[in-house]
Amino acid sequence: MKLDCFDYDLPEHFIAQTPVTPRDKSRLLVYDRAADRTELKHFCDIVDYLKPGDVIVINTTRVMPARLNGLRLREGALSINMEILLTSKLDKFQYEIICKPMRRLKVGDSVAIGGYAKGFVQSIDTQKGTAIMHFNRDPQDYGDMPLPHYIHEKLNDTERYQTVYSKTVGSCAAPTAGLHWTPELMERARKKGVIFCEILLHVGVGTFRPVKVDDIHDHKMHAEYYQVTADAARIINAAKRDGRRVICVGTTSMRTLEAVHAKHGAIVEDTGETDIFIYPGFHFNAADALVTNFHLPKSTLIMLVSAFVGREKVLELYETAKQNGFRFFSFGDACLFL
Repeated sequence: MKLDCFDYDLPEHFIAQTPVTPRDKSRLLVYDRAADRTELKHFCDIVDYLKPGDVIVINTTRVMPARLNGLRLREGALSINMEILLTSKLDKFQYEIICKPMRRLKVGDSVAIGGYAKGFVQSIDTQKGTAIMHFNRDPQDYGDMPLPHYIHEKLNDTERYQTVYSKTVGSCAAPTAGLHWTPELMERARKKGVIFCEILLHVGVGTFRPVKVDDIHDHKMHAEYYQVTADAARIINAAKRDGRRVICVGTTSMRTLEAVHAKHGAIVEDTGETDIFIYPGFHFNAADALVTNFHLPKSTLIMLVSAFVGREKVLELYETAKQNGFRFFSFGDACLFL
């Protein structure tokens, strides 16, 4: 399948620069696959589509203050300004990173950050475009929120790029489908008999990497750390056994469940890394419904949504969203695919 099959036109004014306040007043496109029915709502209306016993799977990862500005130091060479992104934590002060300009970095270089911290380049993976850097202190103490490149407005309240249920620090980008939930909306859902189930996937460098191959089957996903607890597995398996719906909040939750099922043939307690790549033709075994934002053209995320809904239908729904003034990407509006 060709990469161009997942392209669509999006004028820049559709890209949301700031989050909606309150969170649940963002808009919601609801598409019922069985009935082939589309409705345009607001996210606070999502409870109307939930049923008692539904299990909503949420990703409790928390975004690291992962963007750093530093100065490359090399004996006998000019100092160079570097922008570093922490993509995953490997050890106490050791991180995988990407940086600009990566071509000006080599093993043995050091990078001064904030006047006190310093990072030392231990290795470089030219294929992945990443490096391993060891710091003399925790670089997160000097980092800023790593907003996506297409967001140009300053975010005054960094908690708006965290979900209200975030717990475990480790992502370099937010699981943005979860940004629409409020504690009050979650409580309304619970009172209706909905069960929230927590899993974990740390969003890694792959979310920043464009697909560069013409044939999507040649694309290699970057591995990301995940965790499914015994309690989460019990809740999900009970729902599947009883015929109740498992609704994933975000592509990260969906990828985690489908990766565990592909590995074990069932949802079980598991921790590891996954590089699962979901595109049209994939058979879903765990997820029955999906809450997600509108994704970038030619991205692996729009490929995943196309696998769940159908490529032509997704592109049709995106056009409907544009015609009705929906906002796209991280701070944009949401979809509920039933």
